[in-house]
Amino acid sequence: MSAEKIMVLGVNHKIAPVGVREKLAFSDDCTIPTMAIKNVNGCEECLFLSTCNRVEIYVACSEEAEVDSAIRELLFAETGISDKEAQKYTYVYRGLEAVRHLYRVTTSLDSMIVGEPQILGQMKQAFRNATEQNSIGFYLNRLFNKSFSVAKRIRTETNIGANAVSISFAAVQLAKKILGNLNDKKVLLVGAGEMAELAAEHLVSQGISEVVVANRTYERALTLADRYKGTAVSLEDMHSQLEEVDILVSSTGATDLILEKEDVKPVMRRRMHRPLFLIDIAVPRDLDPEINDLDNVYLYDIDDLMNVVESNKAERDKAAAVAENMVVEETAKFGRWLEGLSVAPTIGALKKKAADLCRDELQKTIPRLQDLPEKDQKAIELLAHSIANKLLHNPIMFLKAEDDSGMSKQGRLDFVRDCFDLDATDNED
Repeated sequence: MSAEKIMVLGVNHKIAPVGVREKLAFSDDCTIPTMAIKNVNGCEECLFLSTCNRVEIYVACSEEAEVDSAIRELLFAETGISDKEAQKYTYVYRGLEAVRHLYRVTTSLDSMIVGEPQILGQMKQAFRNATEQNSIGFYLNRLFNKSFSVAKRIRTETNIGANAVSISFAAVQLAKKILGNLNDKKVLLVGAGEMAELAAEHLVSQGISEVVVANRTYERALTLADRYKGTAVSLEDMHSQLEEVDILVSSTGATDLILEKEDVKPVMRRRMHRPLFLIDIAVPRDLDPEINDLDNVYLYDIDDLMNVVESNKAERDKAAAVAENMVVEETAKFGRWLEGLSVAPTIGALKKKAADLCRDELQKTIPRLQDLPEKDQKAIELLAHSIANKLLHNPIMFLKAEDDSGMSKQGRLDFVRDCFDLDATDNED
């Protein structure tokens, strides 16, 4: 199979608005779309990926197949969007461009937030699903396992995932710097909006042991607390919770301060000055800036966090540039592997022809050498095969070489096959 038979068709946050992406929501196991794609004429292998920001179908297809239009039709079948409009919201990459795109997705270079780790887990789950549905074969198995290795290499050799580039994640990274391991820590979320949810997700992923949610609307607090197996309290109970928690994240819509220095001062005495980390991501601010004057209290507001984010973005951009070069390098490696597969049949035919010629000539010659000891016969046979192998060395290296003469890989294949009349030999077989 040539590289051109690997293809990806997709929709993502860069090319399609959320209204379109919402219409392409699929269940986690993606069984139905995978089975439908497998039935597309010419599709030999396929993998279906669906996340909140992208839907992608990777396929390995036979040489004569034109599967992109059929797959796009399946993808948009239930959306009410015409094929002409769907073409505006989809991208198609083939060959090594498809390989490079996959590597960029798996390494999060194509993500909304470069460096985020979630996409690798989502890609691995999609691969497991496809494997269970028997839609992965030799080529996609090799390609996706290689993409996971590339992601690991980039995570190991660059700092692409080390720096926080979202407000909520920056808050969590600061918490780890101040408090160390978060596994035994307790967090109080004040407010139950989107920012509080994002902070909770990051904190829970880092091992926070307990989540308490305080909100003006108790039902909303209960909903968010249930999601993280936590506890809901009323906003009036916030002060009583301060003595027990290690982290407070505040993101209410209040117009006045909800916590002042004088509220926290007696709490710190009762806490025996155990460190308290306060994150104020509300605008206007929820927490009195003077709280930061208290010993062992660490207060960061939205501007502090933005400074961290901006500094980290610069560092992550440097890491991303290094990672992009690695992706180009790894894409070329995969291309060479595919090219190696394309020359293998010709190399095999070349060696077979040489072996057959040796055998035929030896069968003619050995009987003429009367009374030749068996040991000498073996020596002559070895000599014949050795000469044949040495003569084949340069043609084989010519086929495998990274040639800069302008002759394509297919051109070199055709040239060798013509020189050694291999197609005629194949036809005789």
